[in-house]
Amino acid sequence: MPLQPGDKLGPYEILVPVGAGGMGEVYKSRDTKLDREVAIKVLPAALAQDPERPAQFEREAKVLASLNHPNIAQIYGIEESNGFRALMMELVPGQTLQGPLPLETGLNYAKQIADALEAAHEKGITHRDPPHRRRLCENGERRQNYCHLQKNFAALETDCLAAS
Repeated sequence: MPLQPGDKLGPYEILVPVGAGGMGEVYKSRDTKLDREVAIKVLPAALAQDPERPAQFEREAKVLASLNHPNIAQIYGIEESNGFRALMMELVPGQTLQGPLPLETGLNYAKQIADALEAAHEKGITHRDPPHRRRLCENGERRQNYCHLQKNFAALETDCLAAS
């Protein structure tokens, strides 16, 4: 990962790397203007050289911005700073959802996942995420914060990644 703790992207200070996916590297960061922790997904330099990737990254931001649901992580903005293109997103604290789960717990989480998917489908967005990227918030709420989305009517594939 190219960014290090203490590096800055505009008003955002990198705190610690969280992970990497097909379309980005994710960092736990601090928004120094609003004094809150956020997730920052950075388009890696190698991908930024491909003319399609920055456009795909921006489409990802627009798709995420069109969703507003308590079980879907929120996007705060898209920034370009110090040669990096980045998505600023809600930091979802918690743990990766793992099983096996007690039946009642599993049904509760399944309902939350279905509610989030329904909200996306109502906007013409199809979710294509592997199950291991789902998070369980500290309050027991299920949050879809890693997501692969496809806008059906435009066939725009986006790979959105928020971090925990």
